[in-house]
Amino acid sequence: MIESLNPSFLLALLMLAGFFCQWLGWRSGLPAILFLLLTGMVLGPLTGWVNPDELLGELLFPFVSLGVAVILFEGSLTLKFHEISGLKNVIRNMTTIGVLLTWGLMTAITCWLAQVPLAVAALFGALMTVTGPTVVVPMLRSINAKANIANILRWEGIVVDPIGALLAVLVFEAIVTGDQAHSLIAFARLVGAGIMLGLVGALIMRQALLKQWIPNYLVNFFSLAVLLVVFTLANHFEDEAGLVAVTLMGIVLANLKGVHMESILDFKEHLSVLLISMMFILLAARMDFQAIAGLGFAAILILLSAQLLVRPLAVWVSTLGSDLRWTERAMLAWIAPRGIVAAAIASLFALKLAEAGIEGAEALLPLTFVMIVGTVLIQSFSAGWLAKKLDVSLANAQGVLIHGANKISLALATSLQKQGFDVIVADQDRRHINEARMLGLRTYFGNVLSEHADIHLDLMGMKKLLLMSRREDGNHLIFNQYKHDFPENGIYALNTAAPSNNEKAQVRKHLRARVLFAETCTWSKLSSLFSQGAEIRVTTITDEFTFARYREHWNDRFIPLYAISPDKKLKIMAADSEFDIKSGWQIASLVSTDM
Repeated sequence: MIESLNPSFLLALLMLAGFFCQWLGWRSGLPAILFLLLTGMVLGPLTGWVNPDELLGELLFPFVSLGVAVILFEGSLTLKFHEISGLKNVIRNMTTIGVLLTWGLMTAITCWLAQVPLAVAALFGALMTVTGPTVVVPMLRSINAKANIANILRWEGIVVDPIGALLAVLVFEAIVTGDQAHSLIAFARLVGAGIMLGLVGALIMRQALLKQWIPNYLVNFFSLAVLLVVFTLANHFEDEAGLVAVTLMGIVLANLKGVHMESILDFKEHLSVLLISMMFILLAARMDFQAIAGLGFAAILILLSAQLLVRPLAVWVSTLGSDLRWTERAMLAWIAPRGIVAAAIASLFALKLAEAGIEGAEALLPLTFVMIVGTVLIQSFSAGWLAKKLDVSLANAQGVLIHGANKISLALATSLQKQGFDVIVADQDRRHINEARMLGLRTYFGNVLSEHADIHLDLMGMKKLLLMSRREDGNHLIFNQYKHDFPENGIYALNTAAPSNNEKAQVRKHLRARVLFAETCTWSKLSSLFSQGAEIRVTTITDEFTFARYREHWNDRFIPLYAISPDKKLKIMAADSEFDIKSGWQIASLVSTDM
């Protein structure tokens, strides 16, 4: 029986279950939090196999607290003021006016329907302002929404994540200090302690990184240690000041010039995946179904109110005066799933409010879980259908994602963009990305295998992935990561070695990506041709100048790269391509008199 298992073995099994839930989320395109919460409910209240309070005992509360601190810090690192200033008015309105409107309406509705105290309703309303990119982005990819809708929803999730979390923290602090004789002074002292220690922590990390006091291999270790020390030290001076401190520390570090947080953010993302997976299974296992049943129809009515009334009203007010069509507004109004931050903070605050004896605290967690599961389920299974009905889907888009910024890929990307196709170039080398930006290309700087890419790499409308890096060793990982995000046979890989190289041939066989251009067309060969003055030329095939005439004209002195049909369909050339280029088609080839 599971109950008799050694605790260490049970924790290992829970970690394996967390991994499986994350894998299901990746495989299905649904937010992983849905599977994590459902798994926890099955293991906890439904079967009684896992009792987190017995399993972790007094360590449960510190585990949840430190986990929330890491999640909030990671979310805060994504909030950069220069990105907000360049956003459309709609996004700014949704993350300011929309947040306040959602908070007020959800507070009033919850207080009325669930009959909970105003303070608890206000905290729940604050939590419901947060959507979060970890639940929004997978949903956007599954529905292929148009770029303006996808960008608004994606950036709303990124920006509102730390804003909503900070709002919830401030509401919670007001509740905790509300019964004290000098509540306003206590509240100000708490927030002041959080701000002071958050700034001190950011200053320490800034100096250590700028002065290079820490070797690269210890930077992540150092940042995690500083984060947890600041969090616990702030809580030591003033109860619950730690959440304010870590949130502010992340925001400050994200906006300091000269401080590159990419590696730290990447590390925190991986750590957050582990913490989230374990934490949410354990917290869901503590869920009391009787508490949910005790809410009755109130929980369902609150869910429906959020979906059908609050979100549409917030979007309508936020988009006043914009040039968005009503169908686009309707799509924005439908998508607002709640996720990671709401669940994490609600779980933590529910524990603390219960310890403090706050009336109505027992309703916070079940209400939040109903909202998370409800919004994810409703929107995941209906958003795709609604996008097609409203004609805001990019089902016919033909965007191209190119991994690897070099002279070959940049020339190809520039040519494709000139023909009207949406192109993104991704690379981890800042210098190469800067070259791509100078050419006017859309870019993604970072590791495409990271969780940062899951959130920030805009795949809306991307239908083809070209793996054109000089290094082939990571291509199979990228293929496995993205094979479900692109249509079948939509991923191509450029050879980096001659076909006679058996080891490379085995990698390509395992990869199962289509060989880009031709088997004999290696990166070295293309690089040599470019160095000799070869260029990409686009030619229109006509009844007079047929494809046969085209081939005869260039003889063996051309390499076909892509073709465009008369109805503007893009065909990337591959080793297994069949050449059936007719009149009206355009063909782009790498040509040179020295070939």
